[in-house]
Amino acid sequence: MIRCALGVDIGTSSSKGVLVTEDGRVAASAAIEHQVARPRPGWVEMDADLWWAEFAELTARLLAQIPDAEVTAVGVSGMGPCVLLADEDDRPVRAAILYGVDARATEQIAHLTRHLGAAQIVSSGGSSLTTQAAGPKIQWVRDEEPDAYARAVRLFMPASWLVRRLTGAYVLDHHSASQCTPLYDIEQHEWREDWWTRIAGGLERPRLVWPHEVVGTVTAEAATRTGLTAGTPVIAGTIDAWTEAISAGAARPGDLMLMYGTTMFLVATGTDALRTPSMWTTVGAFPGTMCLAGGLATSGALTDWWRGIAGVGYETLLGEAAQSPVGADGLLTLPYFAGERTPILDPDARGIVAGLTLAHTRGDLYRSALEATAFGVRHNVETMRAAGADIRRVVAVGGGTRGELWLQIVSDVTGLTQEVPQVTVGASYGAAFLAASATADDAPDISVWNPRAHTIHPNPVATEEYDSLFAQYLSLYATTKSIQHDLARRQRARTRD
Repeated sequence: MIRCALGVDIGTSSSKGVLVTEDGRVAASAAIEHQVARPRPGWVEMDADLWWAEFAELTARLLAQIPDAEVTAVGVSGMGPCVLLADEDDRPVRAAILYGVDARATEQIAHLTRHLGAAQIVSSGGSSLTTQAAGPKIQWVRDEEPDAYARAVRLFMPASWLVRRLTGAYVLDHHSASQCTPLYDIEQHEWREDWWTRIAGGLERPRLVWPHEVVGTVTAEAATRTGLTAGTPVIAGTIDAWTEAISAGAARPGDLMLMYGTTMFLVATGTDALRTPSMWTTVGAFPGTMCLAGGLATSGALTDWWRGIAGVGYETLLGEAAQSPVGADGLLTLPYFAGERTPILDPDARGIVAGLTLAHTRGDLYRSALEATAFGVRHNVETMRAAGADIRRVVAVGGGTRGELWLQIVSDVTGLTQEVPQVTVGASYGAAFLAASATADDAPDISVWNPRAHTIHPNPVATEEYDSLFAQYLSLYATTKSIQHDLARRQRARTRD
């Protein structure tokens, strides 16, 4: 028998699973692509029953690849913070509302900020209320869909939903809870009872645990559905970006993780609860750590949109973009095609491609999109540092690390050196590591499991040119903001009609 830890991650555009041996080798992997639903501008949802179905399918595929695998522990992770409300029989009362890419709760954000107090929210919850916060989205369901809310009994995110289906445990990890702003007190590490009652009244509060804790074992019913052995330990897991940081050994104080996924996510880990209005302060994945985090609303989603428009594959587009010079031959793109999260916190921001001429090529446009995400990363990093973040090491993870052009552009724009680990499977690998760590006699070392593969250094000449373009990037948003907002209002009005 081959002893393996199972890790499964439910992502925005796909679910992924791995079986990892005791020495960190990926013995089997599988992925299932899926799509989010966008029923209205600013709304991003997903059918939560899909999460469980895909977990079961991935597990079956993995076990078929390694028939003699002995799964010693199960780790889970997922996108977040999401809001999935379920009834007393654990049936979803509506589609799950996704994280900061879903911007429906702007009225609830404004209302709660006025009535609870902006300073009090930041003091207790660590962050201002934004589209990333789960609390206003719960309030939105309560306000806009009272019949659905009346049936709701429990609150889940993708990882905790899988834990419930696998073990019957109703838990939420401390990190995920800290993104349920303003329901969780980041200093006390507990639910804030008064605000929970005001916003999420009628819902049972999940028991708080740490991501690496074993919270139950696979039930007989779940074993029949998944092919796992009944009694296999299951950890709580957490949100994918933090699990991905763990997968690359980037969850220690001084580390900054850049996750190149459907969205770009940044997590700076430290020991202090740094607060700044335009970023997210959260509890870290491990006791004693705190994080300052940010995220772009589009990253891989933007490059995938361009791929669909162009009608060719990534390899072709990257090859053409590599022929385009620094600055994409005079193009400047704002990547706000789905609004923007940090640091501008503007769900009504919209994408712009400035400087177009008839001479520009498909490669220029694609390179400009890559540069736009890099400018977004720089904007976040500078905001983090201004808030006091100590960034000494940068680790790049995620699907976007497979091609070096994008990585090089980000290093050139930001001036940051990036380490790329040997295994870039991502959050599912991190989930497997946490599961193995929780159950092994000798806990594994992630630096041994997943050593550094190579390093991307910035090109000083390119960085100097990007410095002036970054100033124009900031100015382009500031000078067109009112136009973007007017266009966003027109888009919403058209949808309502």
